[in-house]
Amino acid sequence: MNIKNLFIFIAVFIVSFMILFFLTNPSYEKSLEAKYHYEMGDYNKAYTLASEAFSEDVYNRMASTIMAQSKTSMKYEKYIKEAKQYLREINEMISQDTIDDAQRARIKLMSEIMVESYIKLAPSVITNKELVSQAAKYHKQFEKILEKVDR
Repeated sequence: MNIKNLFIFIAVFIVSFMILFFLTNPSYEKSLEAKYHYEMGDYNKAYTLASEAFSEDVYNRMASTIMAQSKTSMKYEKYIKEAKQYLREINEMISQDTIDDAQRARIKLMSEIMVESYIKLAPSVITNKELVSQAAKYHKQFEKILEKVDR
């Protein structure tokens, strides 16, 4: 056996050992499951599993990353849900014949809340692009509403 074959054998052995460790370690098993749920869009389940995995092994970087990304994605989901609710309420007020000062103030307040909330969101390169674009779309709508109300 020459040096090249020995090196390849050792490399394959080390990689096999690492894969075996990764697949049999309970913390990393939960991390893989959390990653699956994150990719499927179930951010609450992903966060729960990742935090369990992280509590079992604080050096599990995969769990730490999935926890952080799930938390960010949940913030985006919450923003989008609130945006939809506020837009429904605003559309109900606008559909009436007249808008009084109290309704105008309420519309302004809801729009300001949503504009400020958007600024606090912090996407990363891993954050679901659809969530980011949806949130940006709602943010623009609330900016336009705020512009019209301020006139």
